[in-house]
Amino acid sequence: MARTSQDSSKRHFHWNKKVGTEDDEAPTFNFSSNPNEEDKKENLKAHVTMPTPRKKLPAVAVARLRSVLTAFGQKRSNLPLGLGPRVVGTLFGYRRGHVHFAFQKDPNSTPAFLVELATPISGLVREMASGLVRIALECDKEKEEEKKAVRLLEEPGWRAYCNGKKCGFATRRECGAKEWKILKAVEPISMGAGVLPGSGAEAGADGELMYMRAKFERIVGSRDSEAFYMMNPDSNGDPELSIYLLRV
Repeated sequence: MARTSQDSSKRHFHWNKKVGTEDDEAPTFNFSSNPNEEDKKENLKAHVTMPTPRKKLPAVAVARLRSVLTAFGQKRSNLPLGLGPRVVGTLFGYRRGHVHFAFQKDPNSTPAFLVELATPISGLVREMASGLVRIALECDKEKEEEKKAVRLLEEPGWRAYCNGKKCGFATRRECGAKEWKILKAVEPISMGAGVLPGSGAEAGADGELMYMRAKFERIVGSRDSEAFYMMNPDSNGDPELSIYLLRV
């Protein structure tokens, strides 16, 4: 009877015995030999992850910085260089004087390129009346050992050619008060040609001031070549006036 009861208990209950031995590994815990080492690591992590507070500039310093940046931007915008693909070109000179060419970024900006040709303006007007005019200005490249970072529009001297014929030299000029006065006089004119009355001794010596003003398309071939083509909406063919700058 006792055996039957024991068998019944075995049928209803499944006991899993796990016998432990002395060889079983007991749970182990790692303790640092130096108790301050863990604190140092935690402090280092906190120092690395903690965002450093940004110092705020005083209002006076911010105002000064803004004024400097604004002035710098205005100076850059007023620089004569930096012509775009469309420029304003003005040809002017006294009737018995030399030809002047000026290229401006816009009608009221300082000329980025102003040269004086040894050719009389009367001769150039005759060439233009007879047909298309191509003016080429050439200058020499500097030797490799003497090479400087000079922009093409900043070259001081040129050899001038008109329709393939040499016509003297051209010299780069600074825009002085006299030249600026002429450009301001023709500033409202977007395109056209005419005569301005001379003033003072210049009117008696060189006669009236002749001018021609138009939009030009600027094409940059390389750092040693640029071309300016007069944009004439009334002409369906080639431009009446083209100016080439070459460094050879």
